[in-house]
Amino acid sequence: MTSVLDATTATDLSDDSPTPDTVSLIQRPLIEAHDLTRRWGKGSNAQLGIDRVSVTIDRGELAAIVGPSGSGKSTLGALIAGIDRPTSGSLVVDGTRIDKLSDDRLARWRGRTVGIVFQNFHLLPTLTAAENVQLALRLGDRGAGRRERRERTTDALCVVGLGDKTKRLPGQLSGGEQQRVAIARAIVTRPGLIVADEPTGSLDQASGHVVFDLLAGLAKTGTTVVLITHDRHLASESDRVIEMLDGAIDHQPPPDSSAVPSTVPSIAGAAMPTAQPIGAR
Repeated sequence: MTSVLDATTATDLSDDSPTPDTVSLIQRPLIEAHDLTRRWGKGSNAQLGIDRVSVTIDRGELAAIVGPSGSGKSTLGALIAGIDRPTSGSLVVDGTRIDKLSDDRLARWRGRTVGIVFQNFHLLPTLTAAENVQLALRLGDRGAGRRERRERTTDALCVVGLGDKTKRLPGQLSGGEQQRVAIARAIVTRPGLIVADEPTGSLDQASGHVVFDLLAGLAKTGTTVVLITHDRHLASESDRVIEMLDGAIDHQPPPDSSAVPSTVPSIAGAAMPTAQPIGAR
């Protein structure tokens, strides 16, 4: 049987493309990386980010990738999120061989499939919380009308406990609140995958736990969450900890398939999950 990792073509992302077989996709891990290498430059000046990394991450799993600075954890996260490309190896996410996509198709795939949360929030300072969240819909789901964008934006901000601060500018919010706006922006397009790179790195401990709890709650709805972090205490609360060192996987326990039902629904393409507002701690 030919492995999906050996496929030479990726799922077509055009609007009229056939829908992948949902049952067969659910039976496979969401992320399948094989021998991923990322290198910049050539010869003696080459810089190696990661070297022949293979990893699988299941649907609905909260997987933490940990390691010291320079270990390659952020490089791996960027590849999984589709914001960088491997030098060699294969990477399949949700049935799509993303390392084979053109730049345009990769951008469309990323807008539809991945929500990204950064350490430094990356909110536009002149836009309100709601406008920052709505911007992701304008770019990632252009089929959504104005009313739908407003409703989904409100729902996303309520999920992260900021339904009463939709009109605040980033400068009028605390660091923890700004990161929660960033999470709302990441989930408003209803992606099946969240990649969070050091999302608690700029926060105090209490705010960091609020952010982690939000990400853990998303995983319980069936969304796959990849958490890149140096905080081993938070990482220990995830479903699985993948340790990296010197650009390679240092330790990788197998996924616990019993922890996540194989048919758990994802927020991708579904209504925003109902959640009680989470107040700041």
